[in-house]
Amino acid sequence: MKAGKILIGVLSGAAAGVAAGLLLAPKKGSDTRQRIKDKSNEYVTGSKNRINGFVDDVSHRFDSVKTKAMGKSKKLQSEMDGDEKIIY
Repeated sequence: MKAGKILIGVLSGAAAGVAAGLLLAPKKGSDTRQRIKDKSNEYVTGSKNRINGFVDDVSHRFDSVKTKAMGKSKKLQSEMDGDEKIIY
């Protein structure tokens, strides 16, 4: 949880720095607004890509763990079925 808060703080600080830099730059207002819009779109797209990559990674890891657990469950069930035949 602490690392997540640090990451959010760093990203927020970076975004604020970029915005301040763009707003204080000696350019026409329309050019500055367009640059802000373009940079915002870049950050949003980059964030979406990173989030999608993270979700895909977590999904693959979950599927892997699930597959291993199912295999062990079936093996255990098979062993238990064999034990029941011996007992009865």
